[in-house]
Parts: sequence; structure tokens; C-alpha cells
Amino acid sequence: MTLSCPRSAPIARLRLAGRLFVLALLAAGAIGVWLHRGDLDPSTLTSAIAHYPAAPLIFLALHVIASLLFVPRTMLGIVAGLIFGLWWGVVWTTLGSLAGAVTGFLIARYVNGGLIDLESLPRFGPVLQRAEAGGWRAVTMLRLVPLIPHTLSNYALGLTRLSLGGYTVGSLLGQMPMTIAYVSFGAAGERASAGGHRWLVPALIGGAALALSLLLPRLHKNRVAASGKPR
Repeated sequence: MTLSCPRSAPIARLRLAGRLFVLALLAAGAIGVWLHRGDLDPSTLTSAIAHYPAAPLIFLALHVIASLLFVPRTMLGIVAGLIFGLWWGVVWTTLGSLAGAVTGFLIARYVNGGLIDLESLPRFGPVLQRAEAGGWRAVTMLRLVPLIPHTLSNYALGLTRLSLGGYTVGSLLGQMPMTIAYVSFGAAGERASAGGHRWLVPALIGGAALALSLLLPRLHKNRVAASGKPR
């Protein structure tokens, strides 16, 4: 005979309430961002952050929040280039992007808690199952696709049984080319505003990184097609 635990039902209700609260908080934040999207531009964010001594920490915190609320990574990379320059901009954007990706992944895993089965998602389920089976390599290729929003990828991959380590490594590698491109263009804009030709080097680096991010998924697709293996 199975004995029921009288405390299990209240704990389950508390967990459900916590998940619903997180969902409501994220939905409210996303709606707020959408309503005030006109105020979110690189120049506004740059002027709001740059004069603080703890600008890197503020940028990291904003990057994590933005990653949860569907704010484009493009804008944050440009802001980093404008404030921190090329090399430090890449460092802070990489850390912020990775922290936001991991946070979104863990939130989705917590909120889901086994409620959603990938097999019940006819359109996206097979894609996520392939990512789950492919581990960090599949996450890397998925991150390289520029048409997939960063925030959506974070939440969607959190529904899988991917390990946190594999997800983190794949996210780091897959996000790197576009991160370098965004920051480089921001740094080029900052140098161009100061005059001279110092903007040329970051512009070339950004163009090369952008070309690489577009080329790698195509090369991977051709390689998979040649090997005859399913993606």
C-alpha cells in the first residue's frame, strides 16, 4: 500500500505558483520593453551607462535582463563597442551574452518542470530533439543561425534534456562570431565619430566575423548532406 505524503500537495502548489509568478514577471517585462521600444537604442543606452565607474557591471546586468526580455543582441553588442571599445567590448558582451543564455535556459527548465513533452510540439519538437541529441555541436550550429532570436533559443533549449555544460559550451562558440561582429561595428562607429581612419580595422574585423557566421552554417549543412546523416 502506498502512503501519501500530506505535505506533497502544498509543495506542488507552491512550485506551480512559483512557476506562474516567473512566467508573469517575464511576460510583464517583455510587454514593458515592447511598449518602450522607442527608448531602446544604442545612443540612449550608451549615454545611460558610460559615465558610471561600474559601467561593465551595469552592462552585464542589463545584458542578462535584456536576454530574458527579447531585446536584440545586436543593439547590446553595438553599445559595448561604443562604450568599451573593440577588445573589452568583446569580453563584456561575451560574458553578458553567455550569462543571459544560461539564465534563460535555467528559467525555462525550472518553469517547464516536465510539463511540456517535446513530442507534443509538432513543428519545433523535432528540431529541439536533434539539438538534444547533438549536444554542444548542435547548439553551436543553432546559435550561428542569425534568424533565430537569442532569447527564443535560450528558452526553447531549456525545454530539452541538454546538459548545462554542453549548452554553455555550444552557446559560447555559436555566439562568438556575431558577438565580435556587433561589437566591432560599434567600435568602428565610435572611432569614426572621432575622425581619422582608425575605424577601418574594427569595420574589417566585423565584416569578417559576420561573413564567418553566415558561412559556417552553410558549410555544416553541406557536410551533413554529403555524409548522408540527419541533421
